[in-house]
Amino acid sequence: MTDGVSAKQERREADLLERVVRSFDDCPDPRLRQLMTALVRHLHAFAREVRLTEEEWARGIEFLTATGHITDDRRQEFILLSDVLGLSMQTIAINNEAYGDATEATVFGPFFVENSPEIPTGGDISAGANGEPCWVDGTVSDSEGNPVTGARIEVWEADEDGFYDVQYDDDRVAARAHLFTDAQGRYSFWGVTPTPYPIPHDGPVGEMLAAVGRSPMRASHLHFMVSAEGHRTLVTHIFVRGDRQLDSDTVFGVKESLVKDFERQAPGTPTPDGRSVHGPWSRVAFHIVLAPAGT
Repeated sequence: MTDGVSAKQERREADLLERVVRSFDDCPDPRLRQLMTALVRHLHAFAREVRLTEEEWARGIEFLTATGHITDDRRQEFILLSDVLGLSMQTIAINNEAYGDATEATVFGPFFVENSPEIPTGGDISAGANGEPCWVDGTVSDSEGNPVTGARIEVWEADEDGFYDVQYDDDRVAARAHLFTDAQGRYSFWGVTPTPYPIPHDGPVGEMLAAVGRSPMRASHLHFMVSAEGHRTLVTHIFVRGDRQLDSDTVFGVKESLVKDFERQAPGTPTPDGRSVHGPWSRVAFHIVLAPAGT
């Protein structure tokens, strides 16, 4: 018996739950039936455990409504909500089981955009985005160590001010692109050195974080999505070693295997491709291992 709740009240609540669960008995899709009945059971368990008040539930509906209203084709507040509750990372953990030394996955984030521009090997994704130049290179291989030729690598990041291109109102396309690995599975490109930034916190998710005393800050990172036929698509980041936000990333996305050394280079240091860089720059190596499809 729940503390302070009579046996009669418990039976009344349990009876209601079972009636709702039985309402899905005729669902023709077994998986959908499983999802809906489990969702109902957990939602009712939550409401009963905390003895949810009508006022609190109304506030919750207002919060979800506001989350929907601020969402559009450039901002996905529901992804932010999923991220800060750790649900995105939990779903990723469930769906990306460890396989050998395959590179670990992490959150997708709300700022991926389809149809990014293609760049050649050694090209520049920044397209004018503010930030210190950063040379990124590495290889893509399978779990047996064989190079993966022609793997598509999508990369995107925020500028040094902490904003993605879609957060500006001038339709710019910057700090995002895609490229392909060569015959040896190698890739390289110029970007900008990642810096920490807050997730958008001017909406309902930001209000929720403020109310519970949590920071909106993300650790410095660079996004990757790597796909190749016969392999599990990888969505991941790399993070900057030494960043003070590594232990408090608001979306719980940091994994130790993804923390990399971004090596600072003094002005005048020769670049790998002979590019002339005025001022300091950085470089990082990221070697990617893809798991087989279906794992």
